[in-house]
Amino acid sequence: MSDGGAAEQAEAETRPGRFARLRRHWLLTSAVTLALLATATTVPLVLEDSGDDVPCQDIPASTRALAKDPAAATRALDPGDDMARYPAVRKLIRQENPCGDGARALGALIEAATRADRPGAVHTVAQARAAYAVVAALDWAEVPDGMAPGLARMLADYVVDEARYLGSSDDAPGPAVTSEQAAPDDEGYTPYGRFLAPGEAHANFEYTSPAPDVETHPDRLIEEVVRTPEAFAILYDAERAYFAHYLERLTSRGGNPDRRHGDDPHDGSAGTDWSDKDLEAIAARIGALMRHRATHTRKGGIPDLAAFDRAVRQHTRGSYRPAARQVTSRPPMGDIADRPVSGPLRGDPTDGRHQLLTVLDAWAEARNVPAERTAAMGQVIDNAYVRGIWLGF
Repeated sequence: MSDGGAAEQAEAETRPGRFARLRRHWLLTSAVTLALLATATTVPLVLEDSGDDVPCQDIPASTRALAKDPAAATRALDPGDDMARYPAVRKLIRQENPCGDGARALGALIEAATRADRPGAVHTVAQARAAYAVVAALDWAEVPDGMAPGLARMLADYVVDEARYLGSSDDAPGPAVTSEQAAPDDEGYTPYGRFLAPGEAHANFEYTSPAPDVETHPDRLIEEVVRTPEAFAILYDAERAYFAHYLERLTSRGGNPDRRHGDDPHDGSAGTDWSDKDLEAIAARIGALMRHRATHTRKGGIPDLAAFDRAVRQHTRGSYRPAARQVTSRPPMGDIADRPVSGPLRGDPTDGRHQLLTVLDAWAEARNVPAERTAAMGQVIDNAYVRGIWLGF
């Protein structure tokens, strides 16, 4: 727990804070004041006490129109495989204080550029590259509240890509890969996740771009947007939908049905390590949502926690339960996030452990999973959830 505190302190010291501009203006004002005193000159000074006083930026009509033309929006936000267009993408969407409804307009543009075109449609390589560029362009940014729901919907549309980790940037050949590049190997393994939809491209959020000053850390962007209750609910729904989607495709022993050639050489444990690692990632991400909620409350980003939680419940679509039988379909990521609910959300929505373990128990009972395996999976999920709350991942 002390390591987590140290990490958070280090992050707070290095991250461009919301009061960095105030410090710069204070220094500038002090210098101007001293100069004026020295020359006995009187000039009225207007002090900026926060970022909210920065003049707003008008969003051009041409930019707003892109939200109604998904193909054009994708072209506008696609940085290219060589990231040559990344500076233009960053300039287009990284607006600190858009005027009026400009923030929502930018969120709509991002959705149009990156999300699947319709139910059942897969992401194209250009859409996946655009998602990578958006995450990079908004890294460390102060995202306007009106932009947060659109960003959350984009992130939810790539829920599989966010939940897996390649482990090394060397394994990421570019900002996105084709379905052929993400295809499983001879043993049924791919670092891009399990149960991938045929023909779908995937964003490579781990890719280290040769372009200068490009970083992609989806969790940092998630932390920024979830101080808005609607965005929190969108991402919480997506992770819980993915959890139900994932469980119902496992074998009755909680293993990967796509494992080939006997014992899996990648894990050496009859195919359960792949599924356990994926379940860890999902549980850790749900834990991280609760960590972000607590951090924003402590730092004042969420001024009224009770009101925030009520709003989250209003925006949450409901609960997600796995099917009572094994499912073999491989839907695209957008359909996973838009999965129909099973019913209303019951219990405390901010008790992520309860929401996860009750779904696991219902799945295990319906599928006659051995008690020993159910307990082992529950421990994996519980450990990862707690780790997500305290340390991240």
